[in-house]
Amino acid sequence: HVQLVESGGGSVQAGGSLRLSCSASGNSIRSYCMGWFRQNPGKEREGVARIDHGGSTTYEDFVKGRFTISRDNAKNILYLQLTSLAPEDTAMYYCAAHQDCKVVAGFGGYWGQGTQVTVS
Repeated sequence: HVQLVESGGGSVQAGGSLRLSCSASGNSIRSYCMGWFRQNPGKEREGVARIDHGGSTTYEDFVKGRFTISRDNAKNILYLQLTSLAPEDTAMYYCAAHQDCKVVAGFGGYWGQGTQVTVS
C-alpha cells in the first residue's frame, strides 16, 4: 500500500510551465508503476502519462512532447513537467500507482487527492 500526495499546481498563463510532484509514503515507489491523469468537472478522467518500474514512459497523443514524466525513487517522488500549457490543459491532475502497470493503465491502483492546474 502507498499513500500519494500531489502538489505544484497553480494558475498560469498560456505558454507557461509548471512542475507537478507526487510524494509517496508508506512504501517505496521503486516497485510501482506510476501515472498521471487529469479530469475536469463533467468530463471523464483521462490519462496523461505513465512510467514503469524501469523508467520506460508512455504519453497520450495530446501531450505532443509538451509534458515529461519522471521519477526519483530515492526521494519517493513522481514528477510531471508541464510546458507550453494551453487553456485546454486546465484540469485537476492526479497521480496513481500500482505494482501492476496494467492496473494503472486501467485507471486503478492507489490515487492521490489531486492538484489543480488552471491555464488562462
